[in-house]
Amino acid sequence: MSSIQTGRRSPTGLRLDYKDLVARQLIIVIHSHPTADHDAYTPGAGELPTASPTGSTYSRSHGSPSSPLIEEAEAINDATGYAPALFGRLLLAAWRGQEALALELIAAMIEEETAEDAGRATVLTEYAKAVLYNGLGRYEHAVAAAQRACAHEDLGFLGWARLELVEAGARSHARAVATGALRDLDERTRASGTDWALGVRARSAALLSDGNAAEALYREAIERFDRRRVAVHLARAQLVYGEWLRRENRRVDAREQLRAAYDTFSGIAAEAFAERTRRELLATGETARRRTDDSRDILTPQEAQIARLARDGFSNPEIGAQLFISPRTVQYHLRKVFLKLQITSRNHLGGIPPSRLGVA
Repeated sequence: MSSIQTGRRSPTGLRLDYKDLVARQLIIVIHSHPTADHDAYTPGAGELPTASPTGSTYSRSHGSPSSPLIEEAEAINDATGYAPALFGRLLLAAWRGQEALALELIAAMIEEETAEDAGRATVLTEYAKAVLYNGLGRYEHAVAAAQRACAHEDLGFLGWARLELVEAGARSHARAVATGALRDLDERTRASGTDWALGVRARSAALLSDGNAAEALYREAIERFDRRRVAVHLARAQLVYGEWLRRENRRVDAREQLRAAYDTFSGIAAEAFAERTRRELLATGETARRRTDDSRDILTPQEAQIARLARDGFSNPEIGAQLFISPRTVQYHLRKVFLKLQITSRNHLGGIPPSRLGVA
């Protein structure tokens, strides 16, 4: 019997808040009941063109504030029409690289599922394992898990699993498997035509491309994810682009992408991917200090300066003109500011103590 226990409750009232997860962003939200207010990332973050069990195309039915990692869990729930109570916690453990906890949660989920739900439980647990092992850089394990998830293509979940399979296959000795997964993924994403879906397609294709074609695809993916404000998958695109740039001996360019990815992963406590990014940064010759819980919420000097200007009523173009950066870069830093300060808009900056904004 697993040591992980859950209660059976009405899904309309289920509300879980796991206090043992120290990072404030990793708070589980199930059925639109958030346990805390966070920076709201654009709804539809997981809008892969997958069909639900009822045959309808996936669309997000609610837009409550939640963390980027929970956006993914909710999108998966909508796509599959099924998400056991432990799945949110499992997905968080996967992103954090907590293998022992993830495997224990998987055992508990499988133990509790009925025969009717066994197929969906397999898909969700194998998908989580693919995320876990891609974050840890154990790509052969990720390939095996993603393939097992892809075997259940009638459950409205195939796009998610194939996304992990392409990366794992491209990073291991399973390039043919990755190419096949990309071919199938391509059909789905082109049919959707959204920035999210086309960003997924571009990132996946870039992993299997070379030279100028690869670079154009990486840039397209980053631009599309940035437009949709899909924080966690934007960071993953920046990570794989940074990895590619380093292998092209473009270390300065690689550092720019890897720093941005590391800031995002660290800020939302996606620790497995943060550590993978940190190792890549070290390989470029740059020192990347691990974030601690005490330092996770501290604004950088540039973030503090941008926050003060935004608090004082300056627009993004005006801030950019003062600091010689683009308005899009200003918005990127403001998103990180909101995340660290646990606010949802610039209107809330006036209520932040001056010391948090770098004012003596």
